[in-house]
Amino acid sequence: MNAKAAELRAKGVDVFAFGVGEPDFDPPHFVLDAARAALEKGVSKYTAVTGIAPLKEAICARTEKARGWKPSPNQVTVSVGAKHALFNLALALYQPGDEVVIPAPYWVSYPEQVKIVGAEPVHVATTAESGFKMTPDAFAKALSPRTKAVIMCTPSNPTGSAYSEKEMRALLDVWKKTDAWLIVDEIYADLVYDGFRFVSAATIAEDARERIIIVDGCSKTYAMTGWRIGWSITPPHVAKALDTVQGQSTTNPTAIAQHAAVAALTGPQEAVEKMRSQFEKRRGHMVEGLRSIAGVKCHMPEGAFYAFADMRSLYGIPYKGKPISNDEEVAFFLLDEAHVAAVPGGAFGAPGYVRFSYATNEQRIDAGIAAIRDAVKRARG
Repeated sequence: MNAKAAELRAKGVDVFAFGVGEPDFDPPHFVLDAARAALEKGVSKYTAVTGIAPLKEAICARTEKARGWKPSPNQVTVSVGAKHALFNLALALYQPGDEVVIPAPYWVSYPEQVKIVGAEPVHVATTAESGFKMTPDAFAKALSPRTKAVIMCTPSNPTGSAYSEKEMRALLDVWKKTDAWLIVDEIYADLVYDGFRFVSAATIAEDARERIIIVDGCSKTYAMTGWRIGWSITPPHVAKALDTVQGQSTTNPTAIAQHAAVAALTGPQEAVEKMRSQFEKRRGHMVEGLRSIAGVKCHMPEGAFYAFADMRSLYGIPYKGKPISNDEEVAFFLLDEAHVAAVPGGAFGAPGYVRFSYATNEQRIDAGIAAIRDAVKRARG
């Protein structure tokens, strides 16, 4: 998809980039100022493997303010993005024979990171009717004596679904009966809409924090995707193991980016709210636009910046001399005929769906949706 979209752009075609998973905003100005200041001060040497002390302290303070609980710096491992944090955890915690429970649809890297160390992902199916959320009963059925960990993402990539406090408590009640780790990816936690109140599992389950791991970062909240600063918050003995793992791979995250992250976490947060409110408006344009295409269904997401649409109504439309029969063909049809780049749902464990990012302005969203409508209308004759 990416290669073909790039080919079209090289030919001068205006491609609607609804596939990209990053904000189109710039980082707050004071983050850029902090990076410049760090350069001027000569910040260019190695740091401690798991991050500089001011950043760990800022992460702890920000976690307390935003999530309602305060970890200690010795629980924090700063990594080269949240994805790296998750990979470190896979290396440190899983081994062949282990099972890791993952609700589907899931972010593409969750099961792949489990498999790369020889463990086995166990998927828990969800439905649009349930808001793409795992039910306690389905969760309980997926657990076994081999369950080493559970990975959850709330709000979710790719669906944007988020667990309320009540829903999370019900899942925690099931999980507490096991001895498994609970890994919660909270990278989108600050991007929630319609007054949704995000509550961290670590806030709720104070009595079980010794088995809870939180993954977070600067990429989505502060539009710092390319700066590659993420982190995990774990019990101290796990953090020590992660120090060993990271020490044999990347060593420290980029020094300048760490100083920029300190500024992001400790500076004014008005820019975050401005970005969040813009995403909320864009969400309406994207979801309602997709719903305006005959037969397309789309859940209204509680958070993140993705709309996950059921595109099976487009099956049977002629494309390249034969009827469309899967979500990948739908996505290529949209790229070829509407010049809209989006991601097929099969990659997320949800065949028949397509993920559309609304991390772009309303005008581009409206124009892209109009192009899809026109392409579908032409194809249907």
